[in-house]
Amino acid sequence: MIDIEPKDLTTQQVFGYLLGGIAPRPIALVSTVAADGTVNLSPFSFFNTFGANPPIVAFSPSRRVRDNTTKDTYGNLLATRECVIQAVTYAMVQQVSLASTEYGSEIDEFVKSGLTKVPSDIVKPPRVQESPFQMECRLQQMITLGDGGGAGNLAICEVVKFHIAEDIIENGVIQPERIDLVARMGADFYTRASGEAVFEVRKPLVTKGIGYDQLPEFIRRSDVLTANNLAQLANTEHTPSADDIREFRDSLEPVAGDRQAYERAARLDEYDTMMSLALTLAEDGAADASALMLRAAATALDDDNVEFAWKAALLSRDYVR
Repeated sequence: MIDIEPKDLTTQQVFGYLLGGIAPRPIALVSTVAADGTVNLSPFSFFNTFGANPPIVAFSPSRRVRDNTTKDTYGNLLATRECVIQAVTYAMVQQVSLASTEYGSEIDEFVKSGLTKVPSDIVKPPRVQESPFQMECRLQQMITLGDGGGAGNLAICEVVKFHIAEDIIENGVIQPERIDLVARMGADFYTRASGEAVFEVRKPLVTKGIGYDQLPEFIRRSDVLTANNLAQLANTEHTPSADDIREFRDSLEPVAGDRQAYERAARLDEYDTMMSLALTLAEDGAADASALMLRAAATALDDDNVEFAWKAALLSRDYVR
């Protein structure tokens, strides 16, 4: 590890480390209106939600590092106390990047970026038609976090109306693949929150799981199972009984094959076939049969089949050499 105290760095260096290490960050595309009616549109990646009752979101229109000036969004919010915050999707990310250009205060970034204005229902700033998730907001509080270049200004806003595209919702849940969000990282890097980048993690059980410390020693010290795998196993209330393991062993279909067949099944993530072939190889005297079974357990965990993984892992103990 490199140990660094912020006071030993330039503000730009601190900024770079923060942006690279605290990522990915959601992007707030914020529209505001100046006191004279000029519309402004700008993205901010220091942004998140902080409550649902009332619905609170916050972002930071920070001071510029290079010259310690404030952004139009900051001044507009103080003047009118209204904004609209939009989610940024992959389909509009290049336009949003263009909107981040520091045009003069008299310039309408909607025009420069090609994004489309639509009227809001409650607040004066317009919404961005291209975004499938829009929030009309009122400024609740602006907290100044410093007075030097790079200092943050925390704009705490209450959502007074949501506008959400109907086709991104299924069973009351916004679907990642349909909204196709992008997030900001360090330097010029972004990430797309869809496809293989999206995965699910089961929330801890309401009734407490057994915990990492209660895993059998041979499982905890496995060279096959990862720390994530172990946490999945630890997030269970009960472990399979000896009878469960016997039934599991008897339920596995005998499969004739060799190590090549096992590796083929592994490439296809066929963990049930992997387990059956591991048993066949064990009967043929394979010294690493236990490890082969643990690989099957790990593959089952990748598919979130924790029950299969537990039984495979416990059965593997009988073949440790």
